[in-house]
Amino acid sequence: MFMELVSKVLSLVLLVLVFYVIKKMATFSVKKLFLSPLRVPTQDVGRQKTLARLLESGLNYVLYFLLLYSILTILGLPVSSLLAGAGIAGVAIGMGAQGFLSDLVNGFFILLERQFDVGEVVGLTNGAIKIKGTVTSVGIRTTQVRDADGTLHFIPNRNILVVSNQSRGDMRVELDLPLSLTADLAKVEQVIEAVNQKEVSRVPAIQGLKMVGPQRIENGQFVFRVHFFVTNGQQSSVYQQFYTLYQEALLTAGIDLVNQ
Repeated sequence: MFMELVSKVLSLVLLVLVFYVIKKMATFSVKKLFLSPLRVPTQDVGRQKTLARLLESGLNYVLYFLLLYSILTILGLPVSSLLAGAGIAGVAIGMGAQGFLSDLVNGFFILLERQFDVGEVVGLTNGAIKIKGTVTSVGIRTTQVRDADGTLHFIPNRNILVVSNQSRGDMRVELDLPLSLTADLAKVEQVIEAVNQKEVSRVPAIQGLKMVGPQRIENGQFVFRVHFFVTNGQQSSVYQQFYTLYQEALLTAGIDLVNQ
């Protein structure tokens, strides 16, 4: 009895060690296969990271299942009978097997349709729930998104109903300068145009610009609006840079911006 117990303990220890080695080798192989600098063109880095994370996630599920199966076998439990039993099937469904399958199916179509890749900025919507941030991982069951304040969201793939990808193609930056109703609009436009002539050519991220002109926004504020079309990922920097430039130029010209 004692020798049998020792044998089982040694078998379990050896099994865990083998599992650890195989898992490390699998992770290394996936990264070597997909993320080698010699294999990955710059424009496809996000796609390669997505496939690598997805394959790594799938391998982990398989390896952990085999580990659990092997542990139960070493302990002498009738694994095959348990798996075939209707009771176990009912428990599996009750624990969310249907939801798990929905995650797999939806994750498959997200990958197939290339709705987003690792590193892209997206907005994910499910009714009133809206999450916006950078995709850090696309798994076989969940997608991970890190938002602007650093929070990491784990989202079951079945809960992703609407995807708004903000990392493909040029993005529009809407810049509103709040003005008083008595502002000299001709002078405002002249000042803004002078800034544009001097500064826009210095910013490679700007792909286009449109002077929309005076507008009244939802809160009733009177504004002068400018649209920039910029390389994705550069929206915030372009907005901050040109808002500052416009503000300084308008103040120098004797035109005050009002509080919104």
